[in-house]
Amino acid sequence: MAYLYLTLAILAEVIGTSALKAAEGFTRPWPSLAVALGYGAAFYFMSLTLKTIPLGVTYAVWSGVGIVLITLAGWWLYGQVPDLAAVAGMGLIVLGVAVLFLFSKTVPH
Repeated sequence: MAYLYLTLAILAEVIGTSALKAAEGFTRPWPSLAVALGYGAAFYFMSLTLKTIPLGVTYAVWSGVGIVLITLAGWWLYGQVPDLAAVAGMGLIVLGVAVLFLFSKTVPH
């Protein structure tokens, strides 16, 4: 269940962050509500994740996967195309998360 909660936390954070741009400094009510609900759900599900998965591992996965998904959302929703350096950097982040999962003894398997 911890990995399901972590997945839900990541997806909620992506929704909240994507809506953050659309909220335009919290001047638009519906996107602002989506920000609040998205981040609220993200932290709720992350708190459930932390009952099983260590804090550092949870945060590394949450932020690493979130960075990639937010970049894809920015590309799809707002036409913000990442350059080669951004893609390479995100590749390194994904590689780091993979190393953490495959080789760290702190990750429950």
